[in-house]
Amino acid sequence: MSTTSSTDTTSTTTTASATLRKLSGLESRPPRLGESALVMIDFQNTYRTGVMALEGAEEALAAGARLLARARAAGTPVVHVVHDGGEGSPYDVREHIGAIADEVAPADGEPVVVKGFPNAFRATGLEETLAGLGFGAGTGKDLVLAGFMTHMCIAFTAQEAFNLGYRPTVVAEATATRALAAPDGTVQPAAALQAAALTTITDLFGVVVPTAADLRA
Repeated sequence: MSTTSSTDTTSTTTTASATLRKLSGLESRPPRLGESALVMIDFQNTYRTGVMALEGAEEALAAGARLLARARAAGTPVVHVVHDGGEGSPYDVREHIGAIADEVAPADGEPVVVKGFPNAFRATGLEETLAGLGFGAGTGKDLVLAGFMTHMCIAFTAQEAFNLGYRPTVVAEATATRALAAPDGTVQPAAALQAAALTTITDLFGVVVPTAADLRA
């Protein structure tokens, strides 16, 4: 006779719910890189060392460099975004610590947008810059996003891009974050926070592809 209680949940299997994107009939197919604009967010030295160092930052930076090279080869418009936290901060864009990493440094003619909030559209010229490149808000244009940090500037920029009528896609391998304490005091590993942030994006705000190679040319 079985001794398993009817309330035993040890063998319970969690089933994923349908995403809000699917329920809303939104497109989940990755865009063509050559028909998108690439937004490189906060690829700053800030995240490579010191108090704001991210887990996997170097690997994500290398992936960002590969993505940037593919975009340039495809003739994709590129916009760089940096966070300016002020003089003496880890985000001081006037110093090496806050500068864009050499591996993904802007080429001549590639605009750089300076922000002060996690949402790269908030109180910046990003929307106008994209419009000048033929990627105006409300047109359903594809934006490819990459950079730091996944749970913060990537997630909130993807959300606002969606709100403005863009179709954002995040390249997962070109993003990274760090471990943080949860409200109950437990430590959430960087990998858990990374997965949660990307899952939030895929539920509604945009598409997530594992690597740059998953974007069609």
